[in-house]
Amino acid sequence: MKAVSTDKAPAAIGPYSQAQIAGGFVFASGQIPIIPETGAIAEGLEAQAEQVFSNIAALLKAAGSDISRTVKTTVFIKNMDDFGRINEIYARHFTAPFPARSCVEVARLPKDVLLECEVIAEL
Repeated sequence: MKAVSTDKAPAAIGPYSQAQIAGGFVFASGQIPIIPETGAIAEGLEAQAEQVFSNIAALLKAAGSDISRTVKTTVFIKNMDDFGRINEIYARHFTAPFPARSCVEVARLPKDVLLECEVIAEL
């Protein structure tokens, strides 16, 4: 295993790596909408979703991969009523053939954000 770290994505806020490389894949920890340059949380659903996917792209790039090589995502959302809007933004970042995906509504996310997404991508 090889840990991945970049200042282009939010630093880990606990005892975990931003991502790990193993077996030809990148396993990225869940990304929330923290703006890496400031540490602030993006405001509003659309801005938060865009920031999450931007953070994922930066992390995968640092690992030597690319968002287009994502094979599996798990999206955690605070309110399932936001699914359609998040899905539209998701579709701008992931293209066909789309990754396998799970999406679940959760009671609460770190820093009270509206969504979090973790990915597995090929190197």
